[in-house]
Amino acid sequence: MTSLWCVTIGMTDNATDYDSVEFWSNPERTGGWLTKQGEYIKTWHHRWFVLKQGKLFWFKDSTVTSASRPRDVVPVVTYLTVKGAKDILNKPNAFELSTRSNTMYFIANSKKEKEDWINSMAGAEGSSFSSFSISAQVIIFVSFCNLLSCLLMD
Repeated sequence: MTSLWCVTIGMTDNATDYDSVEFWSNPERTGGWLTKQGEYIKTWHHRWFVLKQGKLFWFKDSTVTSASRPRDVVPVVTYLTVKGAKDILNKPNAFELSTRSNTMYFIANSKKEKEDWINSMAGAEGSSFSSFSISAQVIIFVSFCNLLSCLLMD
């Protein structure tokens, strides 16, 4: 049962969010360390993340078994964008996962890891993101500009 305090601040009991997902076995994205900003208290925490069946799980420890309990789980498919957040956080490997009302910030250990996570989340089961990795955004922007210039010339 969810406490009144949790309901008031928007937290819910997420046990049903992962009971049917075997997050310890063959994840879509092999687990990896990311630094994540806390949702309510904006401190940074180093956590082990696993992406499985469109859900992002995080743990304090990298040893994930069937007995493990995630610190939290987020259905990635409910988010609208996943993109780099270097300019917002002033960290080169930062990225964000956002809805209209909520944004989660992460920092990867390298540029490659950041792009791998962004691409994995964008390609997660059931996702329909409006943003992709930085390189994909540039290609889309250049293609749009080329199309626009062709239309204006006609």
